[in-house]
Amino acid sequence: LFKDIKNRYPEKTGLYIGFNAILAQRIYAGSDMFLMPSRFEPCGLGQLISLRYGTIPIVRFTGGLADTVNDYNPATGSGNGFGFSEYSGMALLHAIKKALQLYREQPEQWQYLVKNAMELDFSWARSGVEYLQLYQEAITRHLHMQRIA
Repeated sequence: LFKDIKNRYPEKTGLYIGFNAILAQRIYAGSDMFLMPSRFEPCGLGQLISLRYGTIPIVRFTGGLADTVNDYNPATGSGNGFGFSEYSGMALLHAIKKALQLYREQPEQWQYLVKNAMELDFSWARSGVEYLQLYQEAITRHLHMQRIA
């Protein structure tokens, strides 16, 4: 199927079967959107990499994808990508159409979305601070519960 598409649209598509880190970086950097319609995804790094590059993810909301990608809301301008919940071709197509519509019809809003995506911080430094705060809160609650018991 992919080879047929590549042959049909040789100027607009490419096909590479395998993995090459340098090529992957170039693809992320040169793409406007990143498609990740996983059935299951415990964590997902692809969407995090795409966000850093400003390549807007289109994902199925499952596992780590649901934790890191928020559906774009045109009314508020919030969100960092596009997604769908139902594992179906129609749901995927609907999410792609939403992304393409924003990209084509509201380029300034698209650029805002890209900028926001690139500014997100999923680093371990930030996560570490959040974990420390969570642990400190748990200890404080535990000590408080011991005092009133």
